Amino acid sequence: MKSQPPILPITNRFPPTSSSSTMRPTATATSMLLQKVNDDLATTSSSLLICEEDKLILERRPLLSRAFSYTSPTPYAAADKQREPWRRVASDESLLSASDRGGRQSSFGENVGHVAAETYLVTRLCLTLLRYLGVGYRWITRFLALGCYAILLMPGFLQVGYYYFLSSHIRRGIVYGDQPRNRLDLYLPKNINGPKPVVAFVTGGAWIIGYKAWGSLLGKQLSERDIIVACIDYRNFPQGTMSDMIKDASKGISFVCNNIAEYGGDPNRIYLMGQSAGAHIAACSLLEQAIQESGGEDSVSWSVSQLKAYFGLSGGYNLFNLIDHFHSRGLYRSIFLSIMEGEHSLRQYSPEVLVQDPSIRKAVSLLPPIILFHGTADYSIPSEASKSFSEALKSLGVKSDLKLYEGKTHTDLFLQDPMRGGRDEMLEDLVAIIHADDAVALAKDAMAPPRKRLVPEFMLRWARSVSPF
Repeated sequence: MKSQPPILPITNRFPPTSSSSTMRPTATATSMLLQKVNDDLATTSSSLLICEEDKLILERRPLLSRAFSYTSPTPYAAADKQREPWRRVASDESLLSASDRGGRQSSFGENVGHVAAETYLVTRLCLTLLRYLGVGYRWITRFLALGCYAILLMPGFLQVGYYYFLSSHIRRGIVYGDQPRNRLDLYLPKNINGPKPVVAFVTGGAWIIGYKAWGSLLGKQLSERDIIVACIDYRNFPQGTMSDMIKDASKGISFVCNNIAEYGGDPNRIYLMGQSAGAHIAACSLLEQAIQESGGEDSVSWSVSQLKAYFGLSGGYNLFNLIDHFHSRGLYRSIFLSIMEGEHSLRQYSPEVLVQDPSIRKAVSLLPPIILFHGTADYSIPSEASKSFSEALKSLGVKSDLKLYEGKTHTDLFLQDPMRGGRDEMLEDLVAIIHADDAVALAKDAMAPPRKRLVPEFMLRWARSVSPF
């Protein structure tokens, strides 16, 4: 077996772009955006992960709504100066513009180019993962298992991929910040007939292979229930470490909170959600924001009060309890500590530990309701991680609920069950919470037709048996 890689240096962080602190106004929004991306690409050309999709997309069209102003130094600030702090109410005009965007079709050439860029990026992510995990016996067998797993679920992946690349109801690659990978995808309902609830979703991927397209199946299902989904992309390791991921996620959340009304979203019904590593990143972002607000910082661009609730799906919230578990499963201690910026940072990035610090009780009191979902047969991140976090929150007076799904694994809740069609217990629980105050939406949910099966049952069973997760 190949020896474990040494702990990577943490001090050599990716330098910020020369234009990140100041932004000169240009003649048009498009030219400004192109100049900004060119600066970013020049700075990050030596990094392992270069987001090729950004170049392809930005060569073709501006990604933000024309309603946005680029005269502000923050690219995610909205143009309406008259709005109430942090909040923006959807107008008839904004809903109409969102509907117009939903009906717009991309050209065949654009779709082909986007597919090529996405395929290239995913390939680079996988190669980077293999580089850091090594090629020992354990990872060779798991890589082969992953290949078999992907082949068995391929009928579902192809259908979801077709939807992701060709649907006119997805706004792909919207810019929310000035760093590489600062993009998000919006999944819009077919009918924008009024402000819709919104889920800001942070995808998982072991902090190494996270990618916004991983949330396409969830985005498809929730948008069919009249819920807008924003899948937030972020820098992965080694392009960034934990603090970079939190900053990116927070910027993405800020963009959603301040601009979602332009796409028909209801700024008063925004939910934050993360899956696996994304649940951890989202929880850290939420807690960091609460700490900033409790300290009276004036520089915050969004508020935890804008979130109706936080949903954590199969997440881990106490890194001290998980580091040995991850090491035994192949995410070696040296790599994990490099991602988390050293052993001294484990407390800072462990939400369960941090909330119990008496010095931040005021910040904890600002947290929205916390709902955690977990499968009892999850061996990637044991369900005890969610149990322990929920108990810690309740002991501090935070409203928290834990939903356990008997016999479900790490991928059952997020992949196999949604591809099975019919009734998905976790999805129904999620939608019921989001639509709890909307009697009309609940009535429509009750009448919703059964979801289409994407993969035959025997293939789902085989995939579950060979899954390396």
